[in-house]
Amino acid sequence: MSKHVSLPVEEKPYEQQIDHADAESNLHQIGTRTTLAGTETEKGSTRYANSETGLAFIEENKKAERKLLLKLDLAILPFAVLLYLSAYLDRGNLANARLQGLQKTVLDNKDNNYSIALSMFFVTYIVFSVPGTLLARQFLPSRSIACGALLWSVAASCQSAVQNPAGLYVCRLFVGIGEAMFGQAMALHLSYWYCKSDLSKRVGLFISAGALAGAFGGLLSFGVSSIKHSKIPQWRILFLIEGIPSVVLAICTFLFMPTRPETSRYLNEEERTLCLTRLNAESNVEHSTGIEWGGVRRCLTDWKTYVISLAYSCMNLNLGSVGGFLPTIIKGFGYSNAKAQLFTVPPYAVALVFMLLLTTFSDKKQSRGIPVAVVFVLGLVGWAILLSVPASHITHSQYSARYFACCLIVTAGYTNIPLIISWQSGCTGSQSQRATSLGMLNSVGQCLSLLAAFLFPSKEGPQYRKGAIVNIAFQALGLILVLAMTMYYRYENKRRDKVEGGRPPKGTPINVVEEYDLAPGFRYVP
Repeated sequence: MSKHVSLPVEEKPYEQQIDHADAESNLHQIGTRTTLAGTETEKGSTRYANSETGLAFIEENKKAERKLLLKLDLAILPFAVLLYLSAYLDRGNLANARLQGLQKTVLDNKDNNYSIALSMFFVTYIVFSVPGTLLARQFLPSRSIACGALLWSVAASCQSAVQNPAGLYVCRLFVGIGEAMFGQAMALHLSYWYCKSDLSKRVGLFISAGALAGAFGGLLSFGVSSIKHSKIPQWRILFLIEGIPSVVLAICTFLFMPTRPETSRYLNEEERTLCLTRLNAESNVEHSTGIEWGGVRRCLTDWKTYVISLAYSCMNLNLGSVGGFLPTIIKGFGYSNAKAQLFTVPPYAVALVFMLLLTTFSDKKQSRGIPVAVVFVLGLVGWAILLSVPASHITHSQYSARYFACCLIVTAGYTNIPLIISWQSGCTGSQSQRATSLGMLNSVGQCLSLLAAFLFPSKEGPQYRKGAIVNIAFQALGLILVLAMTMYYRYENKRRDKVEGGRPPKGTPINVVEEYDLAPGFRYVP
């Protein structure tokens, strides 16, 4: 649907019309247009909006929007959550399988082979993230995402049949390719349906499945470890249980997940009009569905893309450390393999609750930089505790401190994912620029995840000083970067307000298709 859609506005009754001569003295400058003094300038409305008819119309419109959002949530978010749950189970089950005999049976009991297996995922995940996200722009996102899900789920299931390190490495490479077609593409897909004020909470809901996967994976691994006298090794059972259902989910995604609001049969025409009207108010509806290469170039030549992606990479070092080694760190407290997997559950539960609360707050305040900085502080504190509190022969208070630190680093690892994704999405103009920017979050932002795979060798346990020190350094770097960026965005918004005479009224068309985030009227989310 290529036309800008707007809601009908009723004509004012004659008796409410204002004489132009009397009104002229009440005109004052607001942004790039003049309005009547005393009006709702934020919405670009007039006194008529305060009439009984106008207020009734506004209230009915709000009810319709709430109904629309609920319908979208019920249709899209279950797929997003289940896919992310599946992706993180298939990505992260290597850490649990390691404790169930994988390292001894397949990896020749060598830490280096395990680290290489972890890093193989990130190699293809980094290389294919931008192309994988652009596929969702070129074609229907639901189709490209489903194809990626099918690829990673088949590869993850095949891990159960590997006999040597090389076989596991190949499977991990294909898991990375499949997930490169999903992670940021799903965030892009959500931005096609939701406004900026709705986005962070929705991205948080689907990213929360990553924390849920950590908790669920620990419980599932604990259950599998209880299987005795099986002819199949426990780690092979774990790969099968977590991989095969993902194949079914990929097929369902291809058939049933809504495509785009302009064409989806899930919406009736009234709902489609309302949905597109909301998106048009943010200049978020474009004529074509293909890649607009000017937007790609704008992203790749914009320094802000790389700064935010580097901050995302600092976060991912923490996340990679958690995903690959949390069971190993907790086992260092003196637990058995099975109990170590069980005790990974509470930190993920804490992360889930905190993430949903902070993303809701971020949406309400339309602020990203400060919440992201707070999360980096939590990560700093968590790794500092793990570095400073002894790990061997610990007292009850030392155990409590280290376990609390585990809750902090898991929370820091997951909470910043939706916040930074929403931040990057809200600070890009066109959809092609957004698709490339989101892909760059992984291409640049996952590089430090490769480093995480080599930070926790067994010989340095249970303290793992090197892993803690490196994470502290990059959490501090991430904190500095996001504070600098939020100050820059606030300065730039004020500068544009001054140059353009204030912000344009809500709903004013902005030429983001040709001028991207440099278009007059565009403002960054700070």
